[in-house]
Amino acid sequence: MKRIILSSILLTWQLICPTQIHSQIVGAGKTVDPYHYTITKSKTFDHASVACAHPLASAIGAEIMKRGGNAFDAAVATQLTLAVVYSNAGNIGGGGFLVARKSDGKNIAIDYRETAPANASRDMYLDKNGNAQVMLSQYGHQASGVPGTIAGLFETAKFAKLPFKTLIQPAIDLAEFGYVITERESIALNSVRESLIKNSTAPSSFVKEQKWKAGDTLIQKDLAATLKRIRDNGQKGFYEGKTAELIVDEMKKGYGIITLSDLKNYHAKVRTALEFNYKGYKIIGMPPPSSGGIIVWQLMKMMEARNLAAKGFQTIKSTQLMIEAERRSYADRAEFMGDPDFWKVPLKTLTSDVYIQKRIADYDSTKATPSTGIKAGVIKESEETTHISIIDKDGNMISITTTLNNSYGSRTVVAGAGFIMNDEMDDFSVKPGVANMYGAVGGEANAIAPGKRMLSSMTPTVVLDKNNKPFIVAGTPGGTTIPTSVFQTLVNIIDFDMNATDAVNKPKFHHQWLPDEVMIEKDFNADTKKQLLAMGYKISERGAIGRTEVIKVLPDGKREVAADKRGDDSVAGF
Repeated sequence: MKRIILSSILLTWQLICPTQIHSQIVGAGKTVDPYHYTITKSKTFDHASVACAHPLASAIGAEIMKRGGNAFDAAVATQLTLAVVYSNAGNIGGGGFLVARKSDGKNIAIDYRETAPANASRDMYLDKNGNAQVMLSQYGHQASGVPGTIAGLFETAKFAKLPFKTLIQPAIDLAEFGYVITERESIALNSVRESLIKNSTAPSSFVKEQKWKAGDTLIQKDLAATLKRIRDNGQKGFYEGKTAELIVDEMKKGYGIITLSDLKNYHAKVRTALEFNYKGYKIIGMPPPSSGGIIVWQLMKMMEARNLAAKGFQTIKSTQLMIEAERRSYADRAEFMGDPDFWKVPLKTLTSDVYIQKRIADYDSTKATPSTGIKAGVIKESEETTHISIIDKDGNMISITTTLNNSYGSRTVVAGAGFIMNDEMDDFSVKPGVANMYGAVGGEANAIAPGKRMLSSMTPTVVLDKNNKPFIVAGTPGGTTIPTSVFQTLVNIIDFDMNATDAVNKPKFHHQWLPDEVMIEKDFNADTKKQLLAMGYKISERGAIGRTEVIKVLPDGKREVAADKRGDDSVAGF
């Protein structure tokens, strides 16, 4: 546990503004105190639990369930809270995916990925010589797709029990009256100060004259006003009216192309969740436009008959096999995956056992297979992100991954509305063969088109045990590293029999076909690294890979919950 320093300007909640409507949850001295809170990395709960990127959001989600809400109520309240307290990724200016397994056995997959504006075009980021201008797709007003989060929250709320006004009020209170920031948050805000100034047209709550420090209070009045409009007017309070006008006005100032019509016409989509069996466990994931569900399906099936447990955790035998599987799946991602409403994704073939085993058939356990020799399979058919894992007392399981794409998105704060817009247009294939900010390449399947949803790596996942009962809720941020991190977390639990904490915190590695290198964390096994180098692998050491949130249901029904050590992630429950 880590104690957050009390802000020196703290006043009691009632004295700040006694006439305002407040939640009964958030406030000085209340159940969730935004001036005194702790980070809890792991704990076992009897009934319900939440793991996410910020302790205040986890605590609010858990308290919502304690007061009669279900996992869907908690999902809405937690995401809204993250929009306030985790501004670098928790978002209303972005989008995401939700995968759920209801206690009645029904699977749910909600797609609220951003869409390309109506005025977008295939070559919009190319100069007159055909060169990709990736700075335009990554920073500033032109980088933003149409936000989907609010539509996704209202789609999620159809399965909730409590009024939406109850679920949004804690976030309003946190925005209006502030919360104390952690050391990590202060460092992050200071690191993007100049970029926020450069890419925004008006002062914002995220920038101040003096450097941020741990224990400072962040107050976001404009964001509070935006949330109130959503509370009072529902989905229209974001996609129409004043908030929509503020978004469009901001876009016009920086040559952005989102219009009032784009916002009004945005809709979240309910899709059919992917589902497959692995050694008797049922794994449920997100379909396209997420690539994550297909990649995890392929990776797990490549492992199924190869006895990972006998090879040992992160030995050269298990690690090299997993790297080669990752290489092949990401080659397929680049060629075949995109928005299924615009591109015929060959889902049936990509997930067939015959195809998957053919992909790994040329695997050589003695050496690296260069990516130049690995192409997409033959099919005869036309990083900054955040994750939430939730399970309630009735066994409803929810896995949610949302994103602005880059940390703090496009770095454009909507003047008067107080939130940061996404830079998700960079997740399209700006030009075939040109890598995005995560090094991923793509082709026609993921080309820009008006109304199209850009391909994603987000991989919200839930798992049922061999008795068809709740077992694992998992997911992580991390750009293109997301599917491999989820894959490794699942095999850590299922094949290597780890507890939730070890499954989350053990060092991760990643290969995505191109660039042809294995990325490893600094604490990766030194002997395995040495052996990989001897086999011809290029190794690139980097910082943290992902920030995984896991709930593992134990045989006695208790929920073992773990939040990643790599951030301020925290768990809560009862």
